[in-house]
Amino acid sequence: MVTTEQRRTVVAYACTSAAVSERCACRYLGVHRALVRYRSRRPDDTPLRDALRALAGRKRRWGIPRLSWKLRRDGWHVNHKKVARLCREERLTLRRRRGRKYVAVPRAPRTVPHGPNQRWSMDFVHDRLADGRAFRVLTVVDEGTRESPALVVARSLSGERVAAALDQLAATRGLPTTISVDHGTEFTSKAVDAWAEARGVHLDYIRPGKPNDNAFIESFNSRLRDECLNEHWFRTIADAQVLIEQWRGEYNTEHPHSSLGRLPPADYAAQFQHVNQDQQITRLSP
Repeated sequence: MVTTEQRRTVVAYACTSAAVSERCACRYLGVHRALVRYRSRRPDDTPLRDALRALAGRKRRWGIPRLSWKLRRDGWHVNHKKVARLCREERLTLRRRRGRKYVAVPRAPRTVPHGPNQRWSMDFVHDRLADGRAFRVLTVVDEGTRESPALVVARSLSGERVAAALDQLAATRGLPTTISVDHGTEFTSKAVDAWAEARGVHLDYIRPGKPNDNAFIESFNSRLRDECLNEHWFRTIADAQVLIEQWRGEYNTEHPHSSLGRLPPADYAAQFQHVNQDQQITRLSP
């Protein structure tokens, strides 16, 4: 289906490229001139969009009828059809819950961090040893610097093991404000939930069935599998731990990222350390 805006674009292109009048271009393309010349008289909906986003953020399970009722009750002169259109454009449409119960996820765009230890991402990668026994890798990525603080390799990784690994990271690197995870049983376990509550870390669960919400860790996992797991034949768990940790060091210090100005993650993170040191010296200087 060709939209109205696409028809206008085609007519404008024909006028400029073929040096013909608008009347001639409309006649040969079969487009009515009223469609091309029409200018929308809709008022600015920015305040209404802001109010709708705020309301949908507070009432995550409200659909269009109740959102429309609440907006009208708050003084907005709007009908349900306009609210439905704005919900589609703002991607606030309500999804029907099916199957298991998930942690509530706010309907809001995710912000991209621009510094270390602001937001981490965690996930699991599976592989097998040479004798066929399976093992798992807990992958952790700092979204601000693209560093990998840790890769934990073990036969099994429960919620308690995940919490213990994060405590080890806290002692050497510190903890972020937010950790982005999926709805795996390890991340939704009582052990990880209690750990996050005690440490003051917010667990940001992605939308069910939307791995693109955790794009940083998904990209990292694909590189880990392509450059390390598929390149080695691990004989034992100890062998896998050594080789995977060696690859993590090479990734942090030698892998250039186009989003970081072609710098490796470690070099990019070092810039923030220099900035913090300069700020401390400025505060201490008379």
